[in-house]
Amino acid sequence: MAGFRERSRHRSNENIKIEFNDDATAFPVSRTSDQHGDQRMSRSENIARVFITGSSDGLGLLTGKQLARDGHKVVLHARDLSRAAAVRAALPECEAVVVGDLSTLAEMKSVASQVNELGAMDAVVHNVGTGYNDRERFWTKDALSRIFAVNVVAPYVLTALLQQPERLIYISSNMHLGGDADLSDAQWEKRRWNASQAYSDTKLHDTIMAMALASRWPNVMVNAVDPGWVPTKMGGAGAPDDLEMGADTQAWLAASEEPLARVTGEYFHHRERQRCSPSAHDPAVQARLLAYLEKISGVCLK
Repeated sequence: MAGFRERSRHRSNENIKIEFNDDATAFPVSRTSDQHGDQRMSRSENIARVFITGSSDGLGLLTGKQLARDGHKVVLHARDLSRAAAVRAALPECEAVVVGDLSTLAEMKSVASQVNELGAMDAVVHNVGTGYNDRERFWTKDALSRIFAVNVVAPYVLTALLQQPERLIYISSNMHLGGDADLSDAQWEKRRWNASQAYSDTKLHDTIMAMALASRWPNVMVNAVDPGWVPTKMGGAGAPDDLEMGADTQAWLAASEEPLARVTGEYFHHRERQRCSPSAHDPAVQARLLAYLEKISGVCLK
């Protein structure tokens, strides 16, 4: 625990816990205020401040390590305090670790509050995900399918509640190509459970969300990434793709000043633009998804 301090406070019935790195000032930080008065990294210094969800291990942690290695400031996320301790040990130079179980609406809002308390981010990587190994559908406290809550509702709620960054990256999958954009049984209340299909559906929804936001917010660079089938806890030890490359594209999109990284409304795999499902670009499909997410979460996009 050396080098970190924990802040815990009760506010509006939320228990907010943030793990801070006392040595964060070791980074060459230059801040500037934008027209809204928030504090961001000076892009002239090419130093970005990036928040990554689901970053206690796997691709999320590796993305954080790659960004920190290049001198960027990183805020990580863990589901609970024990995982926060593990991620502190794995990346002690991170600026902070916010804590919350992103399967519940209350903790989605708590995580958003914790991040906003730290100040504006230059980029947010929506990496958190669960799913295709689940043998049955799990319910959340909010009566939502856990895979849908974590993979789709959490990115939506955080996007709506966080101070708007310059860049948004949503982790998708090539499995989205087998997904179904229909929302009539998005929570799997009627269908026989199929974990692979449920996961594919959520990754399609994430891709639709990214393309919808790219159209809605032209001043924000919004993109989706297929990291490949990589050897994480979810992907399994036998996954054939390269783990380092699996994290590379999202780190690049979050911080690079290269022209190809400064785009919006694109779907990437290993830094190359790929075609995503045509439904992701359908305005009617986009509108239905955003309306559905607002309805079940009670949270409205700005």
